[in-house]
Amino acid sequence: QVQLVESGGGLVQPGGSLTLSCAVSGISFSGSVMGWYRQAPGRQRELVATITTGDLTNYADSVKGRFTVSRDSAENTVYLQMDSLKPEDTAVYYCNARSPWWTYWGQGTQVTVSS
Repeated sequence: QVQLVESGGGLVQPGGSLTLSCAVSGISFSGSVMGWYRQAPGRQRELVATITTGDLTNYADSVKGRFTVSRDSAENTVYLQMDSLKPEDTAVYYCNARSPWWTYWGQGTQVTVSS
């Protein structure tokens, strides 16, 4: 059974930090490109960051310099460190695992940035 389980979301004040985690099981973690996406109310799901099997990273312009994606192959976990959070970062954040043969999504975790 494939599982992508996100955790770490919550309520944070503007300028604060959060770290999201996504634990992966049931598929080859080392063979998957891992990504974080987000969806705000009334908006389409958008790419936040990706990290390849070779640890190459890519970020949306809106989060460059503030967010950092990383992966731990020993723990089969991908992380999203989010700093200098803004109200416009408020969204449900989803973990994604993909390869030429599969694409899987987590259930999402809510991040709310508000004073």
